Amino acid sequence: MWRRHLLRRLLPSPATAGTPSPLVRHLSTTPTPSSTTDTTSIASSLAAAVTKLSSTPPPATSPDAYFSLHFSDVRPTNALLAETLSLSPPATSRAAADLFRFLVRRSLHPSDGALALVVRHLARRRDFPAVRTLLQEFPSALGPDTVDAYLFHLARAGRATDALKVFDELPGELRTRGALTSLVSSLSSEGFPQLAERAVKKIAHEIFPDDNICTLLVSGYADAGKLDHALRLIGETRNGGFQPGLDAYNAVLDCVCRLCRKKDPLRMPVEAEKFLVDMEANGIPRDAGTFRVLIKNLCKIRRTEDAMNLFRQMGEWGCSPDADTYLVLIKSLYQAARTSEGDELMIWMRSAGFGDKLDRKAYYGFMKVLCGIERVEHAVKVFRLMKGYGHAPGTKSYSLLIEKLASHNLGDRSNALFREAVARGVTVTPGVYKIDKRYVKEKKEKKVKKKLTLPEKKILKSKRLYKLKMSFVKKPKRRMRA
Repeated sequence: MWRRHLLRRLLPSPATAGTPSPLVRHLSTTPTPSSTTDTTSIASSLAAAVTKLSSTPPPATSPDAYFSLHFSDVRPTNALLAETLSLSPPATSRAAADLFRFLVRRSLHPSDGALALVVRHLARRRDFPAVRTLLQEFPSALGPDTVDAYLFHLARAGRATDALKVFDELPGELRTRGALTSLVSSLSSEGFPQLAERAVKKIAHEIFPDDNICTLLVSGYADAGKLDHALRLIGETRNGGFQPGLDAYNAVLDCVCRLCRKKDPLRMPVEAEKFLVDMEANGIPRDAGTFRVLIKNLCKIRRTEDAMNLFRQMGEWGCSPDADTYLVLIKSLYQAARTSEGDELMIWMRSAGFGDKLDRKAYYGFMKVLCGIERVEHAVKVFRLMKGYGHAPGTKSYSLLIEKLASHNLGDRSNALFREAVARGVTVTPGVYKIDKRYVKEKKEKKVKKKLTLPEKKILKSKRLYKLKMSFVKKPKRRMRA
């Protein structure tokens, strides 16, 4: 009998014979709900281990031994690596590199995509020595994605010369037009267009620049406010036999408007019109981006009516406004206290198919503008509209309205909004707000007429009679001096 009971305990029952043991952790290739849950749980466990290994003081065991001891049954994939890195806190750079080495030893193929994930994670933490060590350790995994991520984060960290050095040290099969475009794009977007142009001229005998590279260079100079260099590069590009893209011309137009706004805002329409004429002379038509640049800069100098006229003229040029143009105009109309027109333009935006762009961030921007011009009632209306379209307000929206309602001497509504935020689970810090004096009604004191006594009445009557008597007395005329 005791043998039969022992066999029953050791052998699985028929109902559970087909299910795998929970002790074996692996990732299946098909994305079933259970595998997705397993991936998340394993990724969170790996992220916790990475955090523990990055703590001070570190554990006594080495990272390799720690991962091998606790995660020996994990089957690694790129999805698992990506989710683990996204769940890891900021101060986990070296441990993330150790995790990648462990997963590679656990049969993860060191591909370009996997290495790019780790390089982005390390470069965001400015741990470039660890990135260089990884690239030297896995040279076969180096590819376009990894090069693009490395160059972008080097430029973003202000290490433009290091980015140029990395590009120069690339092997011949990776020094392609795509890598050069990544280098120019990274340097130009982060404010180093001169270094990008120098790199393009240095390698021009190997890779001749195309329209895209010239467009990136012109846009970089324009974004940096160097109008002369941008115009010079446009002229050199035309002399070379090809034309920079329309994005470059829109960037230069934006640079012209920004410089005019700093020096003389009244000259901005004239200078912008000159550049538009030059664009038309070279066969460059206007597009929605051109109108967006003009409308945005007109709204910056509070010429809302001119911006609305341009908005109405877009159809004549065969252009349709994009979501950014609508958002800029709605804010400008609210800033000018033209609230009904702003509401109407919001309806137009939804009918044009850009309702998904009216998210929580956009509504908060509208409420901030309305509260800035003391239109709190309309800000509450926009707040209700946001909730009506299914966008849950956050801490910033609640805090803004609670403070404004309290300063407008609407304490009951402010407290009700605070209770609503607490009920929704939104973190709102209670505070003491000062009421604006303009919204405090001062109580007028009623003047009570004092009843005079009989002696006081006699004195007042005698004074009146004296004034009346003196009014009939003729005053002597002044003699004129000879």
